[in-house]
Amino acid sequence: MSHTSSPLDQPVTGLRGVGARLAERLGKLGIQTLQDLILHLPLRYEDRTRPQPIGGLLPGQSALVQGEVALTELVGGGRRRLLCRISDGTGSLTLVFFRLYPGLQARLSKGVRLACFGDVRPGPAGLQMAHPEIRVLHGSEASAESDRLTPVYPATEGVNQTTLRRLVQQALEFARAGLPDLLPDWLAGNQLPGLLEALETVHGPAPDCDVEAMQAGMHPACRRLSLEELLAHQLSLRQFRIRARRERRAPVLRGDGRLRQGLLDSLPFSLTAAQRRVLTQIEADLGRTEPMLRLVQGDVGSGKTIVAALAALQAVECGQQAAVMAPTELLAEQHHQGFRSWLEPLGVEVAWLSGKLAAGQRRRMLERIASADCGVVVGTHALFQDEVRFHRLGLAIIDEQHRFGVHQRLALREKGQDAEIQPHQMIMTATPIPRTLAMTAYADLDVSVIDELPPGRTPVTTVAIPEARRGEVMARVAEACADGHQAYWVCTLVEESEQLQAQAAEDTAALLREALPALRTGLVHGRMKSAEKEAVMADFAAHRLDLLVATTVIEVGVNVPNASLMVIENPERLGLAQLHQLRGRVGRGAAASSCVLLYQAPLSEGARARLGVLRRTADGFEIARQDLAQRGPGELLGTRQTGDWQFRIADPERDADLLARVRDAADRLLQHDPARSAALIHRWVGRRQQYGRV
Repeated sequence: MSHTSSPLDQPVTGLRGVGARLAERLGKLGIQTLQDLILHLPLRYEDRTRPQPIGGLLPGQSALVQGEVALTELVGGGRRRLLCRISDGTGSLTLVFFRLYPGLQARLSKGVRLACFGDVRPGPAGLQMAHPEIRVLHGSEASAESDRLTPVYPATEGVNQTTLRRLVQQALEFARAGLPDLLPDWLAGNQLPGLLEALETVHGPAPDCDVEAMQAGMHPACRRLSLEELLAHQLSLRQFRIRARRERRAPVLRGDGRLRQGLLDSLPFSLTAAQRRVLTQIEADLGRTEPMLRLVQGDVGSGKTIVAALAALQAVECGQQAAVMAPTELLAEQHHQGFRSWLEPLGVEVAWLSGKLAAGQRRRMLERIASADCGVVVGTHALFQDEVRFHRLGLAIIDEQHRFGVHQRLALREKGQDAEIQPHQMIMTATPIPRTLAMTAYADLDVSVIDELPPGRTPVTTVAIPEARRGEVMARVAEACADGHQAYWVCTLVEESEQLQAQAAEDTAALLREALPALRTGLVHGRMKSAEKEAVMADFAAHRLDLLVATTVIEVGVNVPNASLMVIENPERLGLAQLHQLRGRVGRGAAASSCVLLYQAPLSEGARARLGVLRRTADGFEIARQDLAQRGPGELLGTRQTGDWQFRIADPERDADLLARVRDAADRLLQHDPARSAALIHRWVGRRQQYGRV
């Protein structure tokens, strides 16, 4: 079963009427081949199979009507429009045309029979349709265009619905001539249609089809396509994992436990059962020649960093280096401080690399990283750069991996000693990924979950308060600080500009200093120099400041147990995951903690739903599930930035019930039917397969 010979692999320029210009426009929709075209599914459907009586029309519906022209006239001075009155014996309807083209008025002369399709709206003289599609009917010609529902596709400028419908039908002709059904019978079962039948159904359902199920992706035809696409993605990821493990070896890092025990003995707390369980899994992985590919998820404050430090020490015990990479300067700086305070007393040198180092410092740091003396290197994406040479990199730890582009993560993997040896990889995230998504997006990773918070963490009470009550909120801040606690005031702006963010934070800090003169108020934002930011954060951590005004730079990694109150301005502008991360900065000590969402009324429906989720739950997994439902998987996994990871038809959350079958089927096919596996991957993943190498 060759996967290179499908007639659907040919470019769209092979179709009638598709030249270079139209092909370029189709490319904007992700359509380059006939295969892309038949997998470009409709958003919704229009019923043009039978005309509706005009007398029964309702505002808001789209309808096909047929009637005789009673009157046509041009009205208006400056902005002329053509009005045409038609009736069918049950009622009458006005057609309104603002764009006048030669011959339009003549086509609509009195007595002509018309078929019209459009949206019905109320008008000054009863119901009307603005710019309907019209067709003049001759003799006893029927008004219905088709015996199937008419698809409405996602379109782009220069590619209208008529063009898309025509091209899809041409592509389906090729499919009828030779589209192999690649799902094995034992997986498809008899409840789902074959591939060609499923495609014919979604591109032109029968009038009695359950349109709601079709649009929701739950019709058997859609489920058939989702099942095949999920299987292809699963096969692609599994295949990469098998290949990576076969082609590359990793250093065996067993270690004698001396450094790890030293760190554990120095900690003022004990590890939770969940942390110990995850460490056992990592320890076993690092002791093998197969490269570890492990995702460690844990909610805000569950203690992932100490797990990472202990994993790094296991590499150092074996004479290897560990690299710890974070997405922002601030988080990388905090990791650097944390790792130094834990590891340097044990005699382990911790180096620091960021894009902001001066040339001389950078040169010295690169020399240290390349030497045998340096055990752990912490940094930002500066660690990816070509001139960074490690002495012996045995373990790469990537924090908040969804913030990095796919190609950046590939680059760090290539930093092993030579082409055959690659470092083990541990990926950490505090954005919990729903199980369904982890099963599909991370089929090539082992997943560990730290599902327990350290003892002594208190739940955070969350309230939403309108901007009009700002005075009450400031009084609450003053009260909390008078009781010996500390508070954050977070400023967000809809513009992503750091300059504007900084300005907003500076203005807010000035206002708060004036309104609350008794409080020691500090300010931190993304445009400050690292040393300045660090000094302010250190003052806040040492309680030399009562109130910290900040932009979202404090989203991750800041740990001040005495801070018990956070105010987030304009929370309606942030996503759920980011709000949850920010809120995780409070509730780190024994005091009861609160988060105040100070919003601008009126809230949109989406913002109201997001803030409602935060008020209801502090469970990161539930929040991630809701975030997934609201935003879709691409954004949650951060692959939107590369355009590589998105399903055309399947939805991991909606189709969760298919995933167990898909995983079992992928194992079976890779083992027993590699040709079929390759053909499925080629059909659905094709050019995007490089993404799986992460």
